[in-house]
Amino acid sequence: MTFVQLIDCRTSRFDEMNRLMDQWVEQTKGKRTATHDIIGKDRSDAAHFIEIVEFPSYEEAMRNSNLPETDRIFQEMVALCDATPTFTDLDVVRDEQLYAANARRFFETIAAKGELPPLNDLLVEDYHDHDPSNDPDVIGMDAFRRACGEWRGAFDFAFTIEDQMAQGDRVCTRWTFKGTHVGDFFGIPASAREVSMTGATIHRCVPDGKIAEGWWQYDRLGLMAQLGALDALEQ
Repeated sequence: MTFVQLIDCRTSRFDEMNRLMDQWVEQTKGKRTATHDIIGKDRSDAAHFIEIVEFPSYEEAMRNSNLPETDRIFQEMVALCDATPTFTDLDVVRDEQLYAANARRFFETIAAKGELPPLNDLLVEDYHDHDPSNDPDVIGMDAFRRACGEWRGAFDFAFTIEDQMAQGDRVCTRWTFKGTHVGDFFGIPASAREVSMTGATIHRCVPDGKIAEGWWQYDRLGLMAQLGALDALEQ
């Protein structure tokens, strides 16, 4: 279970504390077990700081605490504080990355059976789609709906989400596409062939969670080979 430690402290010497944290990062390379570290400053009190440190588990946090570098840096950090820091230990019981959740819903929605559902709760009106198969880029929700319609008319398909990583306003999704060729696809008539391909999409989200931009990379050549489009070239 993911474990988070909150460190609440007051200091008028944050610049020195910041340099101290840089030293800890440098000195514990390959040994520290913390996976994420955030320091926030109280907007109403410039001397009040809260550090949030994430670990894979409580046990890993304890292993990190027992590093001699951690103990030494902690003692120096306390010396920079106006009072002894307070600690709150938390087991994470829910961790929902909302941008990532919207990206997953995006793939579920464009592959949904039947008529394509509305996209206004997922995309901004001037959504910008960067797809190597489209020149120029597709810009606008309506244009993207038409582009989706071409794929949905050609394949009965679904996405499997293999991996997702979120950072800031970007979400990267690695996916597998599997489908049946049921309609014309760039001049290739329906063949009923089962096809699959892998790819990755990076989405840029805006503060309300909607997706504003998307960049696609996928194995289109492999897909065309599965459809027999390259057979004549190989002869």
